[in-house]
Order: sequence, then structure tokens, then C-alpha cells
Amino acid sequence: MTTVDPVAPVTTASMTETGPLAAGLDLTGRTAVVTGAASGIGRACALALAAAGARVRVVDLDGAGAQEVAAVTGGEARAVDLAELDVVAALGQDADIVVNNAGFQVVRPLEDFPPDAFHRMLTVMVEAPFRLVRAALPGMYERGWGRVVNISSVHGLRASAFKAGYVTVKHALEGFSKVVAVEGGPRGVTSNCINPGYVRTPLVERQIAEQAAAHAIPQDRVVGDVLLARSPIKRLIEPTEVAQLAVYLCSPQASFINGASLTIDGAWTAQ
Repeated sequence: MTTVDPVAPVTTASMTETGPLAAGLDLTGRTAVVTGAASGIGRACALALAAAGARVRVVDLDGAGAQEVAAVTGGEARAVDLAELDVVAALGQDADIVVNNAGFQVVRPLEDFPPDAFHRMLTVMVEAPFRLVRAALPGMYERGWGRVVNISSVHGLRASAFKAGYVTVKHALEGFSKVVAVEGGPRGVTSNCINPGYVRTPLVERQIAEQAAAHAIPQDRVVGDVLLARSPIKRLIEPTEVAQLAVYLCSPQASFINGASLTIDGAWTAQ
């Protein structure tokens, strides 16, 4: 019997930091805005889009991290708190590609869930994407081309205990994405959600202690007993795997994929 370490990174000859690009994909001259791009999925998306030729606007609360990614990609860094909604629209006014990725997690029983955290989650993970895409759409319509990629989650399709805020905002993002798809499709703009399971990111790592407390188990049991309990494939997803799907959605081959919710979850939602 072969065992798989769910925590160990995947290391294959084909798994590089950016991964292979979709055939015929050339994003030279395109401007991509990626939120939460200083680390994790956002960083991987920024690197992959830059490798395809896009100029990437690296948006993150972590200014130093954003600067590091911008230096690697040759793009520009914007240190922004997406809860400050007045500054969000300016980020997207010239964008050809918007990747709504920024987010955070709070794990608490509903009766103990902090209302201010719930409100901030709605602001950062629903209203900020709305304002960003709203600002980008006129330019996309004028050019007859645009791509909106919303990094949702399996929790945009299913619920888990102790995640009232995260499940709520991801379900809302799903609905928003579909409206953009319906309105934008006739004008050359597609909008899709990517729904990963548990990805090897700082967001996942930071929730381990909260999950242990909520489930009353030791921290070393959280990955196997909670995070991957419903996944037939017993490992965390790599950020590059999510980024490659995001870039593919910008390719000519994906031009008819619109309004979709695409899972990368090892069959987590198949059960």
C-alpha cells in the first residue's frame, strides 16, 4: 500500500513555479489585476500571468510581499486594504484581466462568530470584487475582450461547520460571477469561478490552530482528520495547480467557458 504525506509538496518534473502555459496563449499588452497576490494562490497567478506576457498589478495588504512579487514579474505593486472601498475602483479601470483572490478565514461556531469579522469578510471578499469588476468592465467592453477569474472555493458550493463568514462570501461570489458572465458574454467578457479544495497557502496554515480548537483535537490531526477528511486524494493542492487553470481561462481555447464553477478538489465535492 502506498501512503501519501498530505503535507509534503508535490514535486514532479512538470510542476514548476509557473507551470506550462496553454498553447497559443499570449497576453502581451494585457493588464492583469490580481488581489491577494503577495503569497499563495494570488502569487502563483501573478507569476503565471506574467509568464504569458501580461503586465501584472500586484495588489495586497502586505506591501513588502507585493513589492517582491512585482519585482519578480516586472509588474507594479499596490499596497491596498480592500476594505477601504474608495480606493478599489481605481485598481481596475484599465484592467483586461481581473483575478479576485484576496481573502481571509475565521473559524468559530456561529454563536461565537465575531460580527465585525463577518462584516469585513463581506467587504473584502464580495463588495471589493464587485467594485473592482464594475470599474474594469467599461474598458473591457470597449476592447471587446476581458477575463474575470474569481478564486472561490469548494465552500462556494458546499458548507462546513464553523465557517459562517467564509461560506457566505464564497456563495455570494459565485452568484456575482454568474451575473458578470451573463452580462459580459455578448461583449467579449467571460467570468468564471475556480473552486479549490484545501490549497497549501498561508490562509490554510493559519486556520489549523482554530480548527483544532473548534473540533477539540490536536493540531497535528487537523490536516488529515478535518481538511482532507472528505478528499479521496490525500494531499493539499499546490498554488500552481490553481494558477494554471486561471491562466487557461484566459486562453483562446477557453473562450466558451463562461459562468462556470470549476472544481480542483480531488473529488471533495463529488461525495
